[in-house]
Amino acid sequence: MEVMNKILSDSDTRNRRLEFPSGSLWAFPMPDGRNSVEFVASDIHEQYAKPCLKGEWDDYVRQKQLRIGDRVILTMNDEENGERIYRISAERKHFGFWYSIDEQQ
Repeated sequence: MEVMNKILSDSDTRNRRLEFPSGSLWAFPMPDGRNSVEFVASDIHEQYAKPCLKGEWDDYVRQKQLRIGDRVILTMNDEENGERIYRISAERKHFGFWYSIDEQQ
């Protein structure tokens, strides 16, 4: 299920964090009394474990050479074992069509 589909802004590529649209927050349920959620994310192509998206976002931007105008898509799947899996992919527009950055590298 798609959680977020966002065109990257200047602040997304320079501020060491991906700013989520508030409409995507439903996908990150927070325990009572908390104002943040930490989860493990991995790049399915590199299998590089990340303790939290904010902390490693800058590394992802550099590794994928993301820039303003690129698009990131965050998806979420609930597995049968109750585990929630998040995946992020990045795309770049060429001649009016979006192409996976992962497949270009």
